[in-house]
Amino acid sequence: MLGRLILISLLGFFGPILDADDSRVVTLDAATRDACLSVLRDGLRGDDFWPSMHAAEGLTLGGHGDEVIAYVTSLLATEQDDQRRCGLARELVRAGERHRARVMLDILGGDDPHGHVHAAESLYKVVEIGDGTALRAAFAQSENETLRLMAAAALGRCGNPEAMAFLREMLNHEQPETFRIAAWVLGRIGDESDIPRLKQQLPRCPDDLTRVYVENSLAALGDAEALSAMSENLQSDDPAIRTYAAMFAGDARALDTAARLKDMLDDPHADARIRAAQSLLVLSRPAPAGPSEDISELVFTPTKANPRYTEGSIIELKDGSLLFAITEFQESDSDFAKARIVARRSTDGGRTWGESHVLQENTGGLNVMSVTFRRVADDRIGLFYLQKNSFNDLDMLVRFSDDEAATFGEPILVTPDEGYHVVNNDRITQLSSGRLLAPAASTPDVQTDNHFVSHCYLSDDGGQSWRPGKGHVDADKRGAMEPEVIELSDGRVMMLVRTQLGIIGKSYSDDGGSTWSEMESLGLKAPEAPATLRRIPSTGDLLLIWNNTFEEGAGHGGRRTPLTAAVSPDEGETWHHVRNLETNPESTFSYTSLIFVQDRTVMSYWETLESGRYAARFRSLPVSWFYAE
Repeated sequence: MLGRLILISLLGFFGPILDADDSRVVTLDAATRDACLSVLRDGLRGDDFWPSMHAAEGLTLGGHGDEVIAYVTSLLATEQDDQRRCGLARELVRAGERHRARVMLDILGGDDPHGHVHAAESLYKVVEIGDGTALRAAFAQSENETLRLMAAAALGRCGNPEAMAFLREMLNHEQPETFRIAAWVLGRIGDESDIPRLKQQLPRCPDDLTRVYVENSLAALGDAEALSAMSENLQSDDPAIRTYAAMFAGDARALDTAARLKDMLDDPHADARIRAAQSLLVLSRPAPAGPSEDISELVFTPTKANPRYTEGSIIELKDGSLLFAITEFQESDSDFAKARIVARRSTDGGRTWGESHVLQENTGGLNVMSVTFRRVADDRIGLFYLQKNSFNDLDMLVRFSDDEAATFGEPILVTPDEGYHVVNNDRITQLSSGRLLAPAASTPDVQTDNHFVSHCYLSDDGGQSWRPGKGHVDADKRGAMEPEVIELSDGRVMMLVRTQLGIIGKSYSDDGGSTWSEMESLGLKAPEAPATLRRIPSTGDLLLIWNNTFEEGAGHGGRRTPLTAAVSPDEGETWHHVRNLETNPESTFSYTSLIFVQDRTVMSYWETLESGRYAARFRSLPVSWFYAE
């Protein structure tokens, strides 16, 4: 009975896995659409909790998430049961309040096991994993198999190949409830290779419920026989089977079921009505893009007046929109030209962008540039940027926003020392201790002493005050430049630096970024260009973006192309899955920003055009792309 209840609660999905090359939709007349909305609105306010959450899902998928937010917010504020809190937070996330994922992550990471499975399941449904720590721990444990399955679902959906392999292995599990959940998940996050795997399970299904789960998952993957079986399941005498088939009909884009779904709006079983209404509304809207979509857009294009857009940063706001800030240079593409920080916003994952607006006017003697967005521990957004006054006066400042980047407070000085301090775009790092690190390459005067040493400025009060670390990293020739830092799993901090030596340099700190070991090679060749390093939430691996080339004697050690990615499973000791993001030999690509949003890797970088001017590209790829062979 417990397994059946868990499976009933697992009826939720953020969007179908199908590719968006089929633009066909079901045309609903006004009366039918009104009937669907009436079923869902009544269901939302019904006495049965989980069907009410299914109704919330249907309203959101039908384009009425604002109604869900208005109704569910107050319920979450007073609900005490962790399982129900997961359901409420899940539907608020689905409706657009992406920051509510923190409720589920906190429950998953808490000591009380009561809500753990529901938290992992809900995070899977709305494609949210935070930094991945709690879900990776849930996947690693072996005491609760259902929790491990749902953690694997969430991680696998966000690109973890080991989790996907585990889910496929669980299809052969001896317990029907286990392989039923695995089949349910693979129907949404699997691919065509899973069709024969799922078909092999049909003969061993011990009951109609398990068979229906497998059939519906096959239908969601596009299997024709299963789509026919789904139509039959919609007419079953068993209300649970009708309910499951009705919900899967939307996932599978089963347009031929529309007439039967319309009849089910009067089904005597409330959840069947709700799922039929949901799928009709889903089928009346175009299918969303598939998970493999490569979104690549030149968001900021140069002009004669603004010949350079470079050194950007992107942040996800609480409503799920993306804010992309960049340096807009004026009249010249020189590092010393006048410049300011401008931004554009996207509400559709980066496919389209709003108008450009000024985020930070030029307050420097020369310019402001090299922006970093970071959300700090108290949920404020930090806008970090360089203020360049002269060849011997370059500082980093930060302004904080408590209204999701609508306004920012007064600037705070990050680099209190005299001199010229280069902090690249998208570089601020927050350690697990809460300490903020601003990695800087410093020289007294860039014109008369063009040799840099790298070090960190530290803040232990959320960015309100800053101090320099005690040590630094140096290298031959122009020195150690444009540092990047990341916290390793053993608590050390690793710094990467740009060099003129044909390599990426690395150094380690045992004291939270204050002092550093002597520089050594990361083991990868590189021109004199920056590298960007982040931890992938779903796997815990490191992802490196750099220019994988070196030409001895060439200016800067060679052109900044190709732009390459590699993954390290061992904290930077070895690198695998080396893949090129950009390969055009006539262009250059550099100064990458990198964040993770749901199941996607979100980047920006400069791209030189035929005119020689600098454009800013937005790029979004599924995390799984970086593990493909």
